This record gives sequence, C-alpha cells and structure tokens, in this order.
Amino acid sequence: MKEKSADVIVVGAGIVGLAMAYHSAKKGKKVVVIERSQQAQGASIRNFGLIWPIGQPSGPLLDRALRSRSTWLEVAGEAGIWLHQNGSLQLAHHQDEWDVINEFYSTNSHEGFQIELVAADKAKQLSPGTKTAGLKGGLLSSTECTVDPREAISKLPGYLEKKYGVEMVFGTVVTSIEKDQVATADITWRGEKIFVCSGADFETLFPETFQQSGITKCKLQMMRTGVQPHAWKVGPSLCAGLTLLHYGAFKDCKSLPALQTRAQTDMPDLIKWGIHVLVSQNGNGELVLGDSHEYGLSLSPFDREEINQLIMSYLGTFFEAPDMAINERWHGVYPKLEGKTEFVARVSDHTTIVNGLSGAGMTLSFGLAEELTNIL
Repeated sequence: MKEKSADVIVVGAGIVGLAMAYHSAKKGKKVVVIERSQQAQGASIRNFGLIWPIGQPSGPLLDRALRSRSTWLEVAGEAGIWLHQNGSLQLAHHQDEWDVINEFYSTNSHEGFQIELVAADKAKQLSPGTKTAGLKGGLLSSTECTVDPREAISKLPGYLEKKYGVEMVFGTVVTSIEKDQVATADITWRGEKIFVCSGADFETLFPETFQQSGITKCKLQMMRTGVQPHAWKVGPSLCAGLTLLHYGAFKDCKSLPALQTRAQTDMPDLIKWGIHVLVSQNGNGELVLGDSHEYGLSLSPFDREEINQLIMSYLGTFFEAPDMAINERWHGVYPKLEGKTEFVARVSDHTTIVNGLSGAGMTLSFGLAEELTNIL
C-alpha cells in the first residue's frame, strides 16, 4: 500500500469539509480532501443555497454567520460562483406574527442585524410575489445571500486546487482513521491534523463517538420549479410566520408563545412535520421551495406527498409566482444535535470531528472553520 502525507487531511467534500480545507490552506498548510463520491452528494447540495444570518441570535453566532457571509462574497467572486446579495423579507399576515417582528426589531435593530420594518405596500414593491391580502407588513434584512448549492459545491474544489494547491481525492472511501493515519483502499495518508466532516455518515468511522454524542438526523423535503417566464424575479428571499418559530434569532421574543399556540391549534399538521416555508431563486430563475423537518436515526427513504402538499398549501397563503409547476422533488438528511449549533469532538491528538451544524451549514461553515483552524 502506498503512503502519502499532508499537513491537514479533510474527510468529506461537503460545505463543512471545503470550509475546513479553505481556512487550513489559507494558513499555508498542505491540504488533501478525501470524498467517497465523485462529488459531494449529501445535504450540502440539497438545500436552498441561503446564507441566512437573520436566523442566528445576536452575539457569537451572528458574528460567525456574518464572517461566513464575507468569505462567501470573496470566494464566490474568485471561483466564478453565482451569488446574489438579495436579502430576505419576513412577511406577517397575522397580528401575532407582526407582534413578534416588531418586538424583534425593537430589541435587535442595534445588535448587528441590518433590518427595517416595511409596510404592506413596500413589501409588494420589494417582491411581486407577495400576497397582500391581510398583510400587516414585513421585516426586511439586507444580509442574506443566495447561491446555487449544486454549482457552489461543484466549483469550490477546483477553486481550492487552483488557488491554494489543495489536493482533491474523489471517489475514495476512508476505511479507518488511527492516530495520524487515514486509510483508503490503496493509500495510507499521514497528517498532523485530520478533520472528519462527513455529515450524516460520520458514525461509520467513529460509531462510539456518534452513539455518545446525542446526535440525531433530520430529513427535509424540498421542491424546485422551472425557470420563471419573462425574467420574473422574486426579489428578497421570502418566508412567513412559521419561520419565526424555526430560527433561534426569535426564540427570546416574549410575544412568540402566542404565535406558537395559534400554530399548534390552527396548523397541527404543519407543526407535526416541522414545516416552515422559504422561497429562494437561483441564477437560472428557478424557485426553490421548502421545507419540512423529520427527526430520527432511521428515516424513511421515501418522501411523503402529503408533506409536499402541505408546503405548497402554506406557501399559497403568502406567495404566488407566474409558474408554480414543480419540476423536481427531493429530500436531504443532515445531522442534528438538539440545543447545539455544531458538534466538534477532538477524538485524538490528531483527529477532530466537525459536524452537526443542524441545517445551517451554508450560513455558518466558513466562520466555524475559521475559528477552529485558529485554535486547533
């Protein structure tokens, strides 16, 4: 068996692994990334492509998200990745939603967020897809960005190779990690630092650590329309009242329980499947819609059309577009650690597991990787 060496070995070429490779290589380290598939196939390509700082609570997590955003702007420009700085618009069609938004604005407008309250007519101007019947207003944020995750995850490896000399090894399964050695079928790699960033699959390499971690998995269902006619644009990425229940940024709002009570009473099926609905638009003009959240260690590989219909029904309460015909349906699975924003475990002097970003990988990975490469 051949032997090779690198300063840093990264297992997994999803967004977490690529972010670790990027910040390691920027420090002048010789980096190799080993990916089991010919291209990353996991949660990193099965999402909205949203960099979403507005979802993070003020403080360290918002700072991390904003640093990630800055890295995305730099990297996307250099790598030729489409990125749209389109912001986000949180719509409120019920008074309890409007109460949460107003409270959030009053307590957070000077906490690092770039936000403003907008009236219903302004919301319609910002996004022609906004339904104004019953609309109280909205929360406009300027920090959110959109990439096409399929394009981004396919282009980042070539960028890392060309600019930083990162060696990308695709189609290669890591069979074991011992001390400073990473074994594959035909090569044993030696590295001073090893980062295991293999998403929902990391239990295959470290089953005991996985079992003790408390990590579960989350399955989400998503859809995509065709290209919208006549170059129609959604404007800011859109969301509505249920999104206020999903993101940590809003959890301390004293007005949130009233919304939660109404949602559980009036929309029990949406709550059951963890549905909140976002709309993003990629550079081709296609709308990406979703999503749901099912939790467990053994998730069904089969999608529920009931969930897709619930998503589309709720979407129809606040949004419309010229062509809502669905061209693609899929699901993704990501690791989730309840109450934590990431799982970082140093399992030996050489090896650290970086995982469990709980659906915020596009938003937080570059910032987290910067922090970890500074201290490890």
